[in-house]
Amino acid sequence: MLDLTKKILRKVSFDAQLFQKELHKGLKWITDAEEIRKFQEWCITEFGAKYPSIINRAFEAKLVK
Repeated sequence: MLDLTKKILRKVSFDAQLFQKELHKGLKWITDAEEIRKFQEWCITEFGAKYPSIINRAFEAKLVK
């Protein structure tokens, strides 16, 4: 599921709203803390320059839960 989420994020990265929506949907599937950390690192590497605030908010919300 994680690979599918990465593929979708690459495809919707042209639009901030779509990117945010798909990032939140993808995070719902991940329950393992280590996978969340790796996914966060991947997101920062791939999209950190373009959407840093969206990424930070999404992962903060996931870690708070």
